[in-house]
Formats: sequence, C-alpha cells, structure tokens
Amino acid sequence: MVVRSRVCPDAVPPCSLDTGGMTSSTATLTRSKQNRMIAGVCGGIARRYGWRPRNVRLAFVVSCVLPGPQFLIYLVLWLLLPQEP
Repeated sequence: MVVRSRVCPDAVPPCSLDTGGMTSSTATLTRSKQNRMIAGVCGGIARRYGWRPRNVRLAFVVSCVLPGPQFLIYLVLWLLLPQEP
C-alpha cells in the first residue's frame, strides 16, 4: 500500500518541500562583513531577506525620524548578532 502525502502527493517519501530558494547560508541572521557601513546589521538583514542593503539602510534612517526605540534595537542587534564567518 502506497501512502501519499497531502503536501507532495506525487513525491516519494521523504517529501522535500520547496524552501523558496533559500540556502543554509541565508537561513541565519548574521552581521555582514563585506556589506557594512557601521556594524553590518543592515547588510545582514538585507542578505537574510534578499533585499538591497541600501533600501534597508534608508528604511532605518527614515524610521529614526519617527518616535520609537529604533536606535536601541540597532545597538542590541549589533551586540547580539554574530558576525558572518
């Protein structure tokens, strides 16, 4: 008897799901070594989500005009995120 999966009905078990093109190098959030202006936090976020670093930096600068803890969040990420190998 063949048991078919609802997720991948025609696949042979174990079923491999599409990860949307993400590889193991982009699966973790790390500070960027190559694409950094200050600490690499914005570059790391951009690499993790497949965005342009310039857009992440621009969003961060614009968000700093608004009230909120954006600058403190950047400092915490700087301290907590590991640097990419």
